[in-house]
Amino acid sequence: MSSKKKNAPLPASSAGLLRFFEDETRGIKVKPEYVLAGAGAMIGVSIAIRLLFPV
Repeated sequence: MSSKKKNAPLPASSAGLLRFFEDETRGIKVKPEYVLAGAGAMIGVSIAIRLLFPV
C-alpha cells in the first residue's frame, strides 16, 4: 500500500453531532419557536414604547 492511502483523511460524518444533540441534559427545555417569539415580542414592545413615549 502507498503512504497516501494509509494517511488519507476519514470521511466527514455527522454522527458526533447527532450524538451530542441526543444527549439528555439537565435544565429547562424550551422550544426554539418560543425563544424566537419571545425575542420578537420584546422587540415589538420596545418599538411601541419608543413610539408612544418619545424622549
